[in-house]
Formats: sequence, structure tokens, C-alpha cells
Amino acid sequence: MSTYTPGLHVLATFIAPVPQLTDMVGCRVFFDSQIHQLGLSKVGEAYHRFPGNGGFTAVVALTESHLSIHTWPEFGLATFDVFLSNFQRDNSATVQALYAATLRYFQATEQSKTEVCR
Repeated sequence: MSTYTPGLHVLATFIAPVPQLTDMVGCRVFFDSQIHQLGLSKVGEAYHRFPGNGGFTAVVALTESHLSIHTWPEFGLATFDVFLSNFQRDNSATVQALYAATLRYFQATEQSKTEVCR
């Protein structure tokens, strides 16, 4: 029987000001900065702005796994998730740090948060 735990997955919903929820370019710069600062490795990304309301979705693939966000500025709302594998090191604290930094960046108030230990 293995004692390996694949990693921590945080799934959250938060409310935030409309300017932050429509700033896709700023979010990309923020995510790239966090990835670099936290020593993660990006292997791909997709960013898409929705017509009309200015909301966007972003998914960043990492060698460690992924992070994503989807915004609904018309409701002042975003959903966010990040999962980092523990393959080479325990990344639980990194997941928590990235989530906390995301809340600060978006000037957000957490509405709900689920932590799944995989």
C-alpha cells in the first residue's frame, strides 16, 4: 500500500471588483509572475475574453499540474482552482500561497473554498 499523496487541490469562488474581473492582461502578468516566484514550470496556457461583459477564462498548464480562473464581472464573481502535484516535493504550502496571492491581486473576498487532498 502506497502512502504517496498526489497533492492539494483548492477550488474557490470569490467576489471582486469589476476592473479586476475584466483585466485579462493583468491576470496573465500576475499568473506568470507567481509561477516564476514560486518556482513552477508553465508548459501551456489558454486565455479567452468573452464578448460583451468583458469576462475571461484562463487555464495554465504546469508541469506540476494546473491553475485556472473564470470571471463573471456582471455578477462580481470568479471561480478559481489550483492543483499542484507533490511528485518532487510537497507543494501544499505553494498552493496556499498562490491562492492567497490571487485573493490579494483580485482584491477579492472569498465566498467559498474547498480543499481536496488528492
